[in-house]
Amino acid sequence: MQPVAEARARILAALAPTGAETVPLAEAAGRVLARDVAARLTQPPAAVSAMDGYAVRAADAQAGTTLRMIGAAPAGHPFAGAIGHGECVRIFTGALVPAGADGILLQEDATAADTAITVNETVLPGRWIRPAGLDFAAGETLLPAGRRLTARDIGLAAAANHPWLAVHRRPRIGILATGDEIALPGDPLPAGGIVSSNAHALAALIRAAGAEAVVLPIAPDDSDAIVTLATGARGCDMLLTTGGASVGEHDLVQKALGPQGFALDFWKIAMRPGKPLIWGRLGETPILGLPGNPVSALVCGVVFLLPAIAVMSGLPAAPTPSAPAILGTAMAENDKREDYVRATLCADGRVVTPFPKQDSSMLKTLARADALVIRAPFAAPIAAGAEVEVIRLAPLGI
Repeated sequence: MQPVAEARARILAALAPTGAETVPLAEAAGRVLARDVAARLTQPPAAVSAMDGYAVRAADAQAGTTLRMIGAAPAGHPFAGAIGHGECVRIFTGALVPAGADGILLQEDATAADTAITVNETVLPGRWIRPAGLDFAAGETLLPAGRRLTARDIGLAAAANHPWLAVHRRPRIGILATGDEIALPGDPLPAGGIVSSNAHALAALIRAAGAEAVVLPIAPDDSDAIVTLATGARGCDMLLTTGGASVGEHDLVQKALGPQGFALDFWKIAMRPGKPLIWGRLGETPILGLPGNPVSALVCGVVFLLPAIAVMSGLPAAPTPSAPAILGTAMAENDKREDYVRATLCADGRVVTPFPKQDSSMLKTLARADALVIRAPFAAPIAAGAEVEVIRLAPLGI
């Protein structure tokens, strides 16, 4: 069985970012930049006032002196002249500082009587003036390629005068659920059948990660049907299968795709839940075969699929983020498999408490979990109050 870290590394090493596409700025949030974003202008383009008040020559604006107001400079309407000795200009936040001025007298520090402005607080040179290029200069790289764009980044790109951005195309992930026993939600169930939840849960996981999910029809336990559907997904960046990855006589994914050129890299992972996992390639299409068990499929999705989507989206290869937490109850020693234990977090998010029952068929427990506690193979017993590593589920959008 492959260790989790080694299996994940082999998966990520086989993947590459999708190509670039140009999208409107309004649609770029959450996407990963394919090219650097450089400023197309200098911001601010010239010295501007940081406050409402009066543009002055600092040498003239000593406490107790009176200045003559010769005009006004609202934002977007610069004063056309220059300020001379004993003069000032009414100015507003964001307005260009007139020629000759080197300071701003705050309006609350002045007394106005028609055009006569009395200085109540001495003005220092440069006070309340934002110099040209204070924020950024034309040509400066503001956002590097490989960055996932936040709302703050979108604002910066807009300020830098970019209406369009080059981002990596969203990866397309085909999802193929297999098994005679499964039926779509709302459809009649066959004898001994179950409702198919994997495709829907995985599609939601994929979309939360910023990729596109292509849900294929359910494939019965028939090699020809599996081949037909899998072949139809070759336009996807990855094919995700669920079920058919174990060793039973009806687990047909490897058997069906082998004659079609499926190249198996590895099979079976030393983890719980999620031991039966397939990684390989059908032609140019990577195939990740997840277990049919719903909990196992989703946990494997968190551990392997999310990092894979990140790489295809243009981000660096890395595990799904984890963080420390304090264990709320003791845990027994672990066996040879790496455990991902469903657990709840207390209100402040510091203490994590595993559910007492961890059966991999219990999807309700996963839905109620806030985190997965990571337990290394052969981990010793651990007492309540000890620090453990957890994957927090809410930040992943699941």
